[in-house]
Amino acid sequence: MSSRRRLPSRSGKRDRRNVIVVGAGLSGLSAAKKLHEEGLDVVILEARDRVGGRTLTLRNERVGYVDVGGAYVGPTQDRVFRLARQLGLQTYRVNETERIVFYTKGESRPYETVLPPMRNPLVHLDCNNFFRKVDEYGDMIPQEAPWDCPHAEEWDRMTMKDFFDQVIWTEETRTWAEMFVRLNVCAEPHEVSMLWYLWYVKQCGGSMRITAVSNGGQERKFVGGSQQLSEKIAEILGDRIDFCSPVLRIEQRRDKVVLYTRDERKHEAEFVILAIPPPLLQKIVFSPDLPASKLQLVKRMPMGSVVKTFMYYESAFWRENDYCGFADIDDPAYPVANTVDDTKPDGTYPSIMGFILADKSREFSHLTQEERKEMICQSYAKVFKSDKALHPVHYVEMNWNKEEWTGGGYTSFVPPGVLTTCGRELRVPFGRIFFAGTETAVGWSGYMEGAIQAGERAAAEILCQMGRLQPSQVWTAEPENEDCIALPFESSFMERYLPSVPGLIKILVGGSLLSVTALGLLWKYQHRPDSATDVLHHSYRWLHSLSHHAAPPLKAVLSGIADSARKGFPSIAVFTYVYHCDYRQRVRLERRARIVDNWQAEKNRNMAKKAPRSVRVWKRAGSRR
Repeated sequence: MSSRRRLPSRSGKRDRRNVIVVGAGLSGLSAAKKLHEEGLDVVILEARDRVGGRTLTLRNERVGYVDVGGAYVGPTQDRVFRLARQLGLQTYRVNETERIVFYTKGESRPYETVLPPMRNPLVHLDCNNFFRKVDEYGDMIPQEAPWDCPHAEEWDRMTMKDFFDQVIWTEETRTWAEMFVRLNVCAEPHEVSMLWYLWYVKQCGGSMRITAVSNGGQERKFVGGSQQLSEKIAEILGDRIDFCSPVLRIEQRRDKVVLYTRDERKHEAEFVILAIPPPLLQKIVFSPDLPASKLQLVKRMPMGSVVKTFMYYESAFWRENDYCGFADIDDPAYPVANTVDDTKPDGTYPSIMGFILADKSREFSHLTQEERKEMICQSYAKVFKSDKALHPVHYVEMNWNKEEWTGGGYTSFVPPGVLTTCGRELRVPFGRIFFAGTETAVGWSGYMEGAIQAGERAAAEILCQMGRLQPSQVWTAEPENEDCIALPFESSFMERYLPSVPGLIKILVGGSLLSVTALGLLWKYQHRPDSATDVLHHSYRWLHSLSHHAAPPLKAVLSGIADSARKGFPSIAVFTYVYHCDYRQRVRLERRARIVDNWQAEKNRNMAKKAPRSVRVWKRAGSRR
């Protein structure tokens, strides 16, 4: 069924609707569907000639179908799976069977984990500490109100680049961290508020959930394309969608809202839902004006920058070399930064999807499409080590930066200083006007899941305003989808407790000082072994014997300390042994002092007994005086 449908054109005043939704993306359609199911008279005004918003599926004989907009879904995105089940849509898993590639400094490094193995152990410590900090700090941020975080003011003044400067010590970790930001929000680290980005990762389930393919946000795609979600909702709504009708002006009156479109038609409703990207609100004239804080917010939430590319080949040659098609590319000379295998589940239409992100999407925009295609092919030949990459059969790209009614992708991001000053206004209704769109979601914002959540929440707010729902029913938890169960990401003991690079330096310096001090103390007292080996031997033997006579909890501790003498941590055992030696020496000295004192006291008493009686009387009298 074609999505190009218009309401009958009528002159003069239109019939008043219960609700008008502005925007026929997935968020606006989800809101309209919920209101329609409640029996309300709802109409959608859409600026484009299609539904779907930031989801768009192209269909032709050369590609079959291809999602040039939002495409990926995964565990914990339960609303989108519930909607897909209602609409009869199926998903398939994105290929991650073979090896992933990290391309840097002209070299391809294959790996099979979420992050590649680090050749430098300091890089491993640094990278582990960075992602651990992202999740630890994210846990401190309230998901529904990030501005209420105890560190909100401090973190909102910082960019992610400032955060990198604080916690990252190695260049390779900085490279990974920068890619982590660009891939998720299509912006540079120096553009993004630290508070907002940590919240963004947190509300997507953490750094592992948002990054991973399997068990993560990129696990699946829709058979037939993601735009089907919007198209099938449009079929349910019938002729209630008015295409090519951008709204230019909204007048809010005592008992109604009046909207004026570009073709000079007037629409009236009791309530309005604006389900469009925040920056597009600036294209609408409001009467009365939006609150100053709301206006400041929409002016300071730019869209990310992204070009989505697809390179088609005769065969999936990368799989022949044991590559799954997933690659992270660190090379300023190449446009694409991240790739994913986009071959259909039955093996047809072999292709590699590639993102051109943030600054690169602007830097390479001056090239022609053919020039970009050639550069991408050359990069794929290097990354996947095959000249077959130089001979594609077809190329598709979608530059979302040029889309008038989107203005970028995937989502709006928040610069420093915005979230704590006016972020509270993001979802707050303005009279009879309510706000949807994926940016207003509190779970998987920026994804299709967030779009559905935001649309249904805005619809519930109107139903609550009309007395059809209780306030407690506006925000409802979604049951877990049984077809895509989320597995927990369990951190290993080492991942939880490995030190950071500065932490390791402190341990090494402190351990060295401790060992030197311990050897010095040993030399000072009577236990003076000829070598460090003797020190460890005495330390181990003493601790081991002591552990046999200790209570069970202390016994385990002492045994562990004793064993550390043989497992690479000698300074702990040496220090403990030296402390014991020092304690024994102090006990001996105190005992000797008590003996001397007792002997001296006894001697004085004996001398007093032998003195003449007159002397003793005189001494007692003197003491009384």
